[in-house]
Amino acid sequence: MVLGFLMARAGVDVIVLEKHADFLRDFRGDTVHPSTLEIIHELGLLEDFLKRPHQELRELSGVIGGVPVKIADFSHLPSHCRFVALMPQWDFLDFLGTHAKRYANFRLIMEAEATDLIENGGNIRGVIADTPQGPLEIHATLTVGADGRHSIVREKARLPLEEFGVPIDVMWLRLSKRKDDSAITLGRIAAGLIFVTLDRGDYWQCALVIPKGGADTLRAQGLEAFRAAIVRVAPDFANRVPELQDWDQIKLLTVKVDRLRAWCRPGLLCIGDAAHAMSPIAGVGINLAVQDAVAAANILAPAFARDAPTLDELKRVQKRREFPTRMTQALQMAIQNRVMTRVLQSTSNPKPPFAVKLLNAWPFLRRIPARLVGIGFRPEHVHTPAAAKAALVP
Repeated sequence: MVLGFLMARAGVDVIVLEKHADFLRDFRGDTVHPSTLEIIHELGLLEDFLKRPHQELRELSGVIGGVPVKIADFSHLPSHCRFVALMPQWDFLDFLGTHAKRYANFRLIMEAEATDLIENGGNIRGVIADTPQGPLEIHATLTVGADGRHSIVREKARLPLEEFGVPIDVMWLRLSKRKDDSAITLGRIAAGLIFVTLDRGDYWQCALVIPKGGADTLRAQGLEAFRAAIVRVAPDFANRVPELQDWDQIKLLTVKVDRLRAWCRPGLLCIGDAAHAMSPIAGVGINLAVQDAVAAANILAPAFARDAPTLDELKRVQKRREFPTRMTQALQMAIQNRVMTRVLQSTSNPKPPFAVKLLNAWPFLRRIPARLVGIGFRPEHVHTPAAAKAALVP
């Protein structure tokens, strides 16, 4: 959606396909980091964006073995927004779609699921989609796969994929919020348990981190054992876990970390999770995908003004974005393998690691993780112009 908006704004004819009838999906990435908020500011839309219901996270804190700790402080970031905005992804997508539709050369087609690619002489020439009205063929100069970690576009393009072992999965759920709850988002760590809570205004979006493949074992133990596990790591939720009455209220996220060796072919490019599935650690996946989109627009929009992007220009997108992708994934995997695995295997309450003790004791050190989470390794900025021929819809 971000790439479609930027390309339409630059005067390129764009069609965006969404396989569902709406954007309403629970437990999607809902953290909009300062790097993404800066892009929204550069587009002149920040004031309008912040009018939408959201919460503002200005620090990251946690409880490790019963000890409260502070880990990151966003208040010193070199950004217009020194906080992480917590906003449901459907609201973010609706916001982007609303502004993109102002351009006459932008078209959004709902209930259109990409099923195959149109190929001619080794070049990708468009996409085939299933719609309620029947198959739809869309011929395009450039097809972009932004269809997530289970990308059909990536599969049909036969792009080589490198997968990395991941030791965790995540069980997502909701619990009600009380007036006397702390407004600070917390990660709680206890013996064999990791529990994360995200403030969603009138409820908590919660994540119980479990060993890879452990969901079936948890379900076999029953809901009562699941509720008891939450209470062990987060005792203040004891009066709310009875709200969990059915396994349908609890959604499994099978965590994957992978990366395409080649993000493109002639006429085709993959970005976001379609190019590199991220761990949910720190909620950076959506923001890395947005950065991909901005970089792609910066590189490719001028090519459309000339004729069409060459394969070399498509490769430039990967070259630009591969370094931050590799660095972010390496950091996530280090946390998964060296911290989370040990915690999940532990039978006794962990103590805060030395590095966390330093962050807790010296506030200025919290600027380092805040920079890594909030800004990332290579933040992008909007360089695509608002072209004169990108006529606004009256």
